[in-house]
Amino acid sequence: MRRAVPRSRKALAWVAGATALAAPLALAAPASGAAPGSRTASGAARVTAAEPAPYTVTPLRFTVRAGDRNCSVDADLYRPAGVDATRPAPAVLATNGFGGDKRDGSTDAIGKAFATRGYVSLVYSGLGFGASGCLISLDDPEIDGRAAARLVDFLAGTRAADDGTRVDYVLKDGADDPRVGMVGGSYGGAVQLAAASVDHRLDALVPLITWHDLAHSLAPNAADRDTPGVFKWQWANGFYLIGEGQPLLAPSLDPSRINTLGCLHFVTEACETVRLLNSGRYPAAATGKMLAFARSVSPVSYLDRVHAPTLLVQGKADSLFTLNEATATYERLRKRGVETRMIWQSTGHSGGAAAGELDLGAPENSYVGRRILAWFDRHLRRDPAAGPGPAFAYHRAWASGYGTADRLPAPGQELYLSGDGTLVDSRAKVTRGARQYVNGLLPTSHSESSLAGLIGLPDPRPYDLPGTHLGWTSAPLAAPVDLVGAPRATLKVVSPAAERVQHSGDAADKLVLFAKLYDVAPDGTTTLVNRLVAPVRVPDVTRPFTVELPAVAHRYEAGHRLRFVVAASDTAYTGNRGIKPVTIVSAPEDTGTLSLPLAGGRVG
Repeated sequence: MRRAVPRSRKALAWVAGATALAAPLALAAPASGAAPGSRTASGAARVTAAEPAPYTVTPLRFTVRAGDRNCSVDADLYRPAGVDATRPAPAVLATNGFGGDKRDGSTDAIGKAFATRGYVSLVYSGLGFGASGCLISLDDPEIDGRAAARLVDFLAGTRAADDGTRVDYVLKDGADDPRVGMVGGSYGGAVQLAAASVDHRLDALVPLITWHDLAHSLAPNAADRDTPGVFKWQWANGFYLIGEGQPLLAPSLDPSRINTLGCLHFVTEACETVRLLNSGRYPAAATGKMLAFARSVSPVSYLDRVHAPTLLVQGKADSLFTLNEATATYERLRKRGVETRMIWQSTGHSGGAAAGELDLGAPENSYVGRRILAWFDRHLRRDPAAGPGPAFAYHRAWASGYGTADRLPAPGQELYLSGDGTLVDSRAKVTRGARQYVNGLLPTSHSESSLAGLIGLPDPRPYDLPGTHLGWTSAPLAAPVDLVGAPRATLKVVSPAAERVQHSGDAADKLVLFAKLYDVAPDGTTTLVNRLVAPVRVPDVTRPFTVELPAVAHRYEAGHRLRFVVAASDTAYTGNRGIKPVTIVSAPEDTGTLSLPLAGGRVG
């Protein structure tokens, strides 16, 4: 939750079409009185005789070298009462989500909550936001990561703030090695991995609801990450307009935050990427450059340099950064032997708040918050009683608490796409048949909209117009089925119109489709699980292809049915260029399949 914003800022967010972008952390600010102490005009904590503050707050500025520029960083230092050179404490470093700053509800809550618990806390406005300088560079490790490393120098006592302030009360593992962890979400999550890739002094990370591969996040292709994906136009343009609209959000900008008239506040490559995606044309040379840039500022390109123990927290309701993003980071780190744990909470960028979700102002009141506290106690305080927790935990809307496991369930049970539109558990039950859909010039399916809540309107229920999609539905379930993980579908389609143009040299000519899973209740009511879809730009329509659907943690109750749908379009994404009819053929010896990762139960 964030503080109220002036009317001009709300207007800009309306144009951007993403209130959620201006409040990217789905984490509550501290409740009134949760963290005692208030600020004076100078920013220091006000101490009263009746209620001494458990910490003091000192505003600081730093000039750091990041990339090819000197950047100013606006920060607040929270010093717990009783912490000094003879009684040092470990430190927590944090920064804001996209569009925020050091004083927004989530970032400020981190400083207060951890200082109250005895940690030295340094929270700062990320480069290009609040009163910090320099361009928005999308958490580039060589820019945003290096800036964070300079703040670690300050916590080590080896450099001073611009006003000469130094600290000598942070616990150290060496002369220039402070005991420090990082926590934060979304844009403030990826920067932790970027910082850890260039500074191995970081001792613990807690990235929340962030990305693995920004190229895939903004233009996902669930079938082939080397083929340009399907543009997620609402989210991407929301980010872009908030970034370019900084004069309305933060008047009197530092001159170092101005680029050129053609790209005001981002690094040039970021503007070029958004413009290419909006153009609807993806020639090989341009898309190769776009993918290279987006991946260079993403963990996918530098995770092999990250060694800090990492607790990943991702939201089930998140069409921006899906659970698949955290899973990719989790598996990559664990494969290298980095101590890693992962939690799937309910809340993400798309909402989905559930009772007992993480409140950074009072982390001890939630499962995820207690896991974060234990993670820092283990790695920063070196408390032998603080365990790492289970390897994997997931929010269960159908039961109290979180489910846990030693590993993610792998896709196991295989279902088959029958020619009569049924989803069956044996090839022998597949009937022969061929069915066709045709896309329209405008989107004919809807999953979710990031604009609806912004203008006070409900988001329409997901829908698929007749003739523009194909579906396969299971028989009613005899017992509950718990789906935990990312289902996979193997498909083969027939589309002569797409085949004729797919080798044109422009990836925009390739066939686009959307795969998704519904939950069908006994009364016929359909629910698109977490409103998530898997966008696909088919690499080659003459060959079978495998689609990784969005990961979920969802129970199908007894009597409900699974429905797998392939649709021609979606309102949240760009679609096909031209009309491309699609036929899907089924036969017992050759048909599409759907593989389900099950944590309990079985279909059929």
